[in-house]
Amino acid sequence: MSIQQAFPPVGPAQRCACADRAAAIGCVMAAETSSVPVLRRLACRVVQQWHLPESVEEAVGLIVTELASNAVRHSGSEDVALNIVSMGDQLLIHVQDFGRWQASDACEPSEEACSGRGLDLVAAFAAHCEIRSSSEGTRVTAELLLPEPIQPGCEICG
Repeated sequence: MSIQQAFPPVGPAQRCACADRAAAIGCVMAAETSSVPVLRRLACRVVQQWHLPESVEEAVGLIVTELASNAVRHSGSEDVALNIVSMGDQLLIHVQDFGRWQASDACEPSEEACSGRGLDLVAAFAAHCEIRSSSEGTRVTAELLLPEPIQPGCEICG
């Protein structure tokens, strides 16, 4: 399900054509509770700078909060990494930890984890969600489908 199907856009239904170019940003922080809102604010600021609609910003904020919180809470990792990649009509959000999910946790990361509890929200916003675990940690990728760009000549891109 795409973000547009799950939640109607709050702002403009289209994005600026200048947002079509590929872009990426990454950040690594200590896997501490205080890092989660910092990562959320960074992600939202990036979405604003890339001239994406408010509805995308809201979705990205929620997804980053949920995935970073899970990494901090369950992985035992010292660090958590956030990467956001914009490629035309999609936005990829990658959250990576470098630990091993604690054996005492009720749910191990798995392909099915995108449909469980708090991750239901991620799945509602994301067109696709994938979790990959290895001995180096867990990487969760959420893919958002972006609205069609408006024609060149908008107030942002001229």
